[in-house]
Amino acid sequence: MPHQIDRPGRILIVTARPPSCPACTLLGENGHDVMRAADAEQALALAQAQPPDLILLDLPIPGTTAVELLHGLHATAALQAVPIIVLTATPDQTRLLRAFDAGAVDYIGQPCSEEELLARVQVHLRLKLTRDRLAQVARERQALVTLVAHDLKNPLTSVLFACEMLAQPDCRPERAPRYLRIIEDSTREALSYIHDYLETQANPARAGGAAAGGCAHLGETLRWLAARYELQLEAHGLRLRVQPPETEACVAISGQVLRQVGENLISNALKYARGGGELELVARAGAPGYWQVVAQDRGPGVPAFFQPRLFQPFERLHGHGPDRDHSTGLGLALARQIVVSAGGQLWYEDREGGGARFLLELPEAACQSHCN
Repeated sequence: MPHQIDRPGRILIVTARPPSCPACTLLGENGHDVMRAADAEQALALAQAQPPDLILLDLPIPGTTAVELLHGLHATAALQAVPIIVLTATPDQTRLLRAFDAGAVDYIGQPCSEEELLARVQVHLRLKLTRDRLAQVARERQALVTLVAHDLKNPLTSVLFACEMLAQPDCRPERAPRYLRIIEDSTREALSYIHDYLETQANPARAGGAAAGGCAHLGETLRWLAARYELQLEAHGLRLRVQPPETEACVAISGQVLRQVGENLISNALKYARGGGELELVARAGAPGYWQVVAQDRGPGVPAFFQPRLFQPFERLHGHGPDRDHSTGLGLALARQIVVSAGGQLWYEDREGGGARFLLELPEAACQSHCN
């Protein structure tokens, strides 16, 4: 009667025994997905093609030693966390110590009872599952920290800019209220991001739904971006020209999220298009049922060799000024991810006559009182 197991796994057995070997049969009958390799070459090919949860090395292995095969398996990054158990009828202490030093985690003397084999396998599968979960939690936490840090960077940069302008001895008095408004609005925006992330942690079901579930006025969004960034762009040699839609236009995305995408596009221009003279934000009709926002400048554009990597995380060109050292290479990657999750597209094309052009296309939405 097969034993009930709490977690089946994919197990690779490296053995010169016939396909009907007792271990293969026993593990298969107990719900495990069993792969069998007759030699080291086949074992490496199978493990690299479909990384298993556990590997059993039934010694001796034709044409190689356990240590050589262990080194070969661990040379592949995806296999370094896979537990490997040695099965041997002649447990020589020196050889076992070498195997452990090469990465084996356990050995089972042969012959052994079915209960012992199943129990040892299950223990290591549980440990592997626990390690995988911990690694996933660590990745998710790191991703959250990175996302929070990036989203806070734009409003805090605006706060710092306004503070620096107010501190200038030649600061024009009529502009002081605008700088103070930038400080207040940017601070509130940063606090709003923090609140949203805390709410997401308290209610994980909200995660991933920020882009959808809302609508945004394109004209209001462009005017908000102009109020926030016009002076900052001017201070870096860029005039901002905003062309709202001629008619009332709304798109199916949260207003706050759309502003965040727009900030990332403007931040990109601040880093790479200084001296380009002008940054244009234009709202226009796109494909049927869609609206577009075009962000274009007269800077150097994006070199052809870099364009395939433009929307990949942590990919960066060398920008201009001190901001280049603080670029994470995440802005465009996050912007595209947000836009795609809302059913839209974000892409780049070279601007005729020189410069860069980013095109953001989002589904049209019926304008309602709750659009923001």
